[in-house]
Amino acid sequence: MKAIIAIAVVALLVFWGVGGVNSLVRQDEDVKAAWAQVQNQYQRRMDLIPNLVSTVKGYATHEKETLQAVIQARAEATKVTVNLDDAKQVQEYLNAQSGISSALSRLMAVAERYPDLKANQNFMALQDQLEGTENRIAVARKDYIAIVKNFNMTARTFPGIIWAMISGLRAKPVFDAAPAAQTAPVVAF
Repeated sequence: MKAIIAIAVVALLVFWGVGGVNSLVRQDEDVKAAWAQVQNQYQRRMDLIPNLVSTVKGYATHEKETLQAVIQARAEATKVTVNLDDAKQVQEYLNAQSGISSALSRLMAVAERYPDLKANQNFMALQDQLEGTENRIAVARKDYIAIVKNFNMTARTFPGIIWAMISGLRAKPVFDAAPAAQTAPVVAF
């Protein structure tokens, strides 16, 4: 009888452990899927940039420096690789994306100086797509943050910390706002 109870207790512990590890692995896969969606939206934005630059180039030929900055920021962003377990790589990726955002906002400011460009149907369509993409990026980042929070809470609390040690999974980095986002923009009329 004691042997049966001991076997039952061991079996319950094994099932509990397997279930805990599997749960953490599923959450890790959710984090990866959410990150892939963030990257998907960033890629969508990067795919819009050549068309946007091309359209602006036709109207604002003497704004070469701004156009080059957008092209350069896009090129820099494509060089960055990301391992979600490396907070430094994630931050480098986010910094590269921030560079694109900054260059695109300068490009949009240039576009404001060209009434013919602002009235161009291609430019307006691209600008709408870019705005929609920026919204999608914000939603994907929000979803990623929520999923990472859930994963990190599980991986850093008991008994999840045990499952994390067993499976070799570690807490994931979350998005940090770019340093420039901490200061209010200067608006001059």
